[in-house]
Amino acid sequence: MMRRRKKDRQQLLMTTIKDNPFITDEELAEKFQVSVQTIRLDRLELSIPELRERIKHVAETRFDDEVRSLPIEEVIGEIIDIDLDHSAISIFDVKEEHVFKRNQIARGHHVFAQANSLAVAVINDELALTAKANIQFKRSVNQNERVIAKAKVLKIDEEIGRTFVEVNSYVNNELVFLGEFEMYRSKNN
Repeated sequence: MMRRRKKDRQQLLMTTIKDNPFITDEELAEKFQVSVQTIRLDRLELSIPELRERIKHVAETRFDDEVRSLPIEEVIGEIIDIDLDHSAISIFDVKEEHVFKRNQIARGHHVFAQANSLAVAVINDELALTAKANIQFKRSVNQNERVIAKAKVLKIDEEIGRTFVEVNSYVNNELVFLGEFEMYRSKNN
C-alpha cells in the first residue's frame, strides 16, 4: 500500500473512525502504515477525541433505555448499546490486572463476568438473576485484547419468569466465548 498524502490520510481517518468509533490508535496506525504518534497528531488536528471519549459519546447518544436490573457501575465492561429485552453490546479491555502473570492470558472469570453482567443488564426488570448458564470458551483471551460481547434475548417466558439470553464475545471478530443464560426475572414487571 502506498503512503498517502496527509490530507488524504486525514480524510480517510475521519471516515474510518465515523464508521467504527471503537477502532484503536494502534489499529489505525497499522491500517494507514504510519506511527501511532502520527495518528494521534492527526486526531488532534482534526479534533477527534481519543477512544475512551468516543466510546462515552456513543454510549450517551445510543442509550434510549436505562439499565434497570443493576447499577451501571456493576456491569463488567462498558455498555455501548442497549435495547432492553432485545439486545446489548459491551466492550472490555483486558489489562494486566485481569490476566495470569505467567502467561498474560485473561482469567476466565473476567470474560464470563462481562457476558453474565450483560445478560443481567439487558433484562427490563428491577430483578434479574442468573438461574442457569451453559458456557464455552472458544480460545484464550490475552492481555491488551478488546473483548466485544453481544447479548441477544432469545425468548421471554413470563409464565415461569425466565428470560433466555445468548451472549457471544469476540476479539477482532473471532468468537472467543459463547454463553447461553437462563435468567430469572420477577413475574410482575
